[in-house]
Amino acid sequence: MMEVIQTFHRLRAVGAEEGAVSAGGGGSWGLMRSLAEGGEQTVPEIARARPVSRQHIQKLADELAAEGLVEFVGNPAHKRSKLLRLTPAGRTRYAATSARIQEIADALGRGLDAKEVGAAADLLAALKARLGKVQ
Repeated sequence: MMEVIQTFHRLRAVGAEEGAVSAGGGGSWGLMRSLAEGGEQTVPEIARARPVSRQHIQKLADELAAEGLVEFVGNPAHKRSKLLRLTPAGRTRYAATSARIQEIADALGRGLDAKEVGAAADLLAALKARLGKVQ
Protein backbone atom coordinates (compact mmCIF):
# COMPACT_ATOMS: atom_id res chain seq x y z
CA MET A 1 0.00 0.00 0.00
CA MET A 2 2.88 2.39 0.72
CA GLU A 3 4.12 1.99 -2.85
CA VAL A 4 0.66 2.89 -4.16
CA ILE A 5 0.46 5.93 -1.87
CA GLN A 6 3.96 7.13 -2.76
CA THR A 7 3.30 6.62 -6.47
CA PHE A 8 0.03 8.53 -6.16
CA HIS A 9 1.79 11.48 -4.56
CA ARG A 10 4.49 11.56 -7.23
CA LEU A 11 1.89 11.35 -10.00
CA ARG A 12 -0.10 14.12 -8.30
CA ALA A 13 3.02 16.33 -8.21
CA VAL A 14 3.55 15.75 -11.93
CA GLY A 15 -0.14 16.46 -12.47
CA ALA A 16 0.21 19.78 -10.66
CA GLU A 17 3.18 20.71 -12.83
CA GLU A 18 1.20 19.87 -15.98
CA GLY A 19 -1.98 21.70 -14.95
CA ALA A 20 -4.06 18.59 -14.28
CA VAL A 21 -4.27 19.40 -10.56
CA SER A 22 -5.45 22.81 -9.41
CA ALA A 23 -3.59 25.10 -7.04
CA GLY A 24 -6.03 24.01 -4.35
CA GLY A 25 -5.13 20.35 -4.91
CA GLY A 26 -8.25 19.43 -6.82
CA GLY A 27 -8.47 17.34 -9.95
CA SER A 28 -9.18 20.09 -12.46
CA TRP A 29 -8.35 17.87 -15.44
CA GLY A 30 -10.69 15.18 -14.10
CA LEU A 31 -13.54 17.66 -13.83
CA MET A 32 -12.88 18.93 -17.35
CA ARG A 33 -12.75 15.30 -18.53
CA SER A 34 -16.18 14.66 -16.98
CA LEU A 35 -17.57 17.59 -18.95
CA ALA A 36 -15.71 16.76 -22.18
CA GLU A 37 -16.96 13.17 -22.14
CA GLY A 38 -20.37 13.61 -20.51
CA GLY A 39 -21.41 17.06 -21.70
CA GLU A 40 -23.11 19.67 -19.52
CA GLN A 41 -23.79 18.45 -15.99
CA THR A 42 -24.73 19.86 -12.63
CA VAL A 43 -22.25 19.94 -9.78
CA PRO A 44 -24.24 17.31 -7.82
CA GLU A 45 -24.32 14.99 -10.86
CA ILE A 46 -20.53 15.19 -11.22
CA ALA A 47 -20.03 14.64 -7.49
CA ARG A 48 -22.24 11.52 -7.47
CA ALA A 49 -20.40 10.05 -10.47
CA ARG A 50 -16.97 10.38 -8.82
CA PRO A 51 -17.98 9.89 -5.83
CA VAL A 52 -16.84 12.95 -3.88
CA SER A 53 -18.63 15.67 -2.00
CA ARG A 54 -20.69 18.24 -3.83
CA GLN A 55 -18.71 20.92 -2.02
CA HIS A 56 -15.44 19.57 -3.43
CA ILE A 57 -16.76 19.71 -6.99
CA GLN A 58 -18.26 23.16 -6.38
CA LYS A 59 -14.87 24.47 -5.23
CA LEU A 60 -13.16 23.01 -8.31
CA ALA A 61 -15.88 24.37 -10.59
CA ASP A 62 -15.54 27.83 -9.06
CA GLU A 63 -11.74 27.73 -9.53
CA LEU A 64 -12.09 26.69 -13.17
CA ALA A 65 -14.81 29.29 -13.79
CA ALA A 66 -12.52 32.00 -12.39
CA GLU A 67 -9.92 30.91 -14.96
CA GLY A 68 -12.52 31.03 -17.76
CA LEU A 69 -12.27 27.27 -18.40
CA VAL A 70 -15.86 26.38 -17.46
CA GLU A 71 -19.08 28.33 -17.18
CA PHE A 72 -22.38 27.93 -15.39
CA VAL A 73 -25.45 28.03 -17.63
CA GLY A 74 -29.18 27.78 -17.05
CA ASN A 75 -30.66 24.37 -16.45
CA PRO A 76 -34.14 23.91 -17.92
CA ALA A 77 -34.72 20.92 -15.62
CA HIS A 78 -33.84 22.76 -12.39
CA LYS A 79 -33.95 26.49 -11.68
CA ARG A 80 -31.39 26.51 -8.86
CA SER A 81 -28.89 23.85 -10.00
CA LYS A 82 -27.06 25.33 -12.95
CA LEU A 83 -25.34 23.23 -15.59
CA LEU A 84 -21.58 23.37 -15.86
CA ARG A 85 -19.90 23.26 -19.28
CA LEU A 86 -16.48 23.73 -20.79
CA THR A 87 -15.74 27.03 -22.47
CA PRO A 88 -13.72 27.11 -25.72
CA ALA A 89 -10.67 27.95 -23.58
CA GLY A 90 -11.52 24.99 -21.36
CA ARG A 91 -11.75 22.63 -24.34
CA THR A 92 -8.35 23.88 -25.54
CA ARG A 93 -6.77 23.46 -22.09
CA TYR A 94 -8.35 20.02 -21.67
CA ALA A 95 -7.00 18.83 -25.03
CA ALA A 96 -3.50 20.16 -24.33
CA THR A 97 -3.38 18.68 -20.83
CA SER A 98 -4.74 15.35 -22.09
CA ALA A 99 -2.05 15.21 -24.77
CA ARG A 100 0.64 15.92 -22.18
CA ILE A 101 -0.76 13.27 -19.82
CA GLN A 102 -0.66 10.76 -22.68
CA GLU A 103 2.98 11.66 -23.39
CA ILE A 104 3.85 11.10 -19.73
CA ALA A 105 1.96 7.80 -19.66
CA ASP A 106 3.75 6.65 -22.80
CA ALA A 107 7.13 7.57 -21.30
CA LEU A 108 6.33 5.78 -18.05
CA GLY A 109 5.24 2.67 -19.94
CA ARG A 110 8.29 2.37 -22.17
CA GLY A 111 10.16 -0.84 -21.48
CA LEU A 112 7.50 -2.29 -19.21
CA ASP A 113 6.04 -5.70 -19.95
CA ALA A 114 2.42 -5.36 -21.12
CA LYS A 115 1.30 -8.45 -19.17
CA GLU A 116 2.86 -7.13 -15.97
CA VAL A 117 1.20 -3.75 -16.45
CA GLY A 118 -2.13 -5.50 -17.03
CA ALA A 119 -1.65 -7.60 -13.89
CA ALA A 120 -0.82 -4.49 -11.87
CA ALA A 121 -3.92 -2.72 -13.19
CA ASP A 122 -6.06 -5.75 -12.32
CA LEU A 123 -4.61 -5.82 -8.80
CA LEU A 124 -5.32 -2.12 -8.29
CA ALA A 125 -8.89 -2.58 -9.55
CA ALA A 126 -9.40 -5.47 -7.11
CA LEU A 127 -8.04 -3.39 -4.22
CA LYS A 128 -10.30 -0.48 -5.17
CA ALA A 129 -13.34 -2.78 -5.22
CA ARG A 130 -12.46 -4.15 -1.76
CA LEU A 131 -12.09 -0.68 -0.25
CA GLY A 132 -15.83 -0.15 -0.37
CA LYS A 133 -16.35 -3.36 1.64
CA VAL A 134 -13.65 -2.82 4.30
CA GLN A 135 -15.00 0.29 5.93
